[in-house]
Amino acid sequence: MKFLDHTEEWLIAFLMAGATLIIFLSVIHRYAAAASIPVIQDWLLSLNFSWAQELCIIMFVWMAKFGAAYGVRTGIHVGVDVVINKMNDKWRAKFIVFGLLAGALFTGTVATFGATFVWENGAHYAFLHAFGLDVGDIPEGPTTPDLEWPTWAVYSAIPLGSGLMCLRFLQVAVAFIKTGALPQHDHSHIEGIKDDHLPLEVNPLDMDDNLHMHDIKHKQVGRDEENGK
Repeated sequence: MKFLDHTEEWLIAFLMAGATLIIFLSVIHRYAAAASIPVIQDWLLSLNFSWAQELCIIMFVWMAKFGAAYGVRTGIHVGVDVVINKMNDKWRAKFIVFGLLAGALFTGTVATFGATFVWENGAHYAFLHAFGLDVGDIPEGPTTPDLEWPTWAVYSAIPLGSGLMCLRFLQVAVAFIKTGALPQHDHSHIEGIKDDHLPLEVNPLDMDDNLHMHDIKHKQVGRDEENGK
């Protein structure tokens, strides 16, 4: 399973970069094509970017599905655990495992129904047609309006994303049973940037910069003392 460790990050990064580039080019094309520049305007108007919005919507849907799986693996999903944290360790562990397994059951169910829907929405026809088998009266399935892609390929985000999310729930549950630890995410940490912790004797309220909150009352007293008031 090592090859799945960073699947979400790779896919999300690719989709986000692709969607950003497509939107950027689409906007540039829209404004540049409106400029009355001989030859260049005619060439720009010949380019068709009507598919850009539909493709970006599809990419964001895929990002959302696999982003949810990433959230389970890294522990960034918001949970209301006030009552559970007040329990003793034995009961707290039981409820956490129950919650994780319930999440795995729910996402596994969604993945199963999603796979059935995708299969009946055209994937069955595409599979038989790809291998040269008789498709009989199996419908080919609808396509998207602009890109004219088969919708089953677009909807595959549901079984794939939910299936990976189910796997992440099971991985977290097994790790918790073995170690008693849950994945934790520091929302103040930015990946790739080293955290420099302030010395204990440094008071961030006294720092004269625009990066920390200032204790206005404390600083005013200090100024009054300096002025001999």
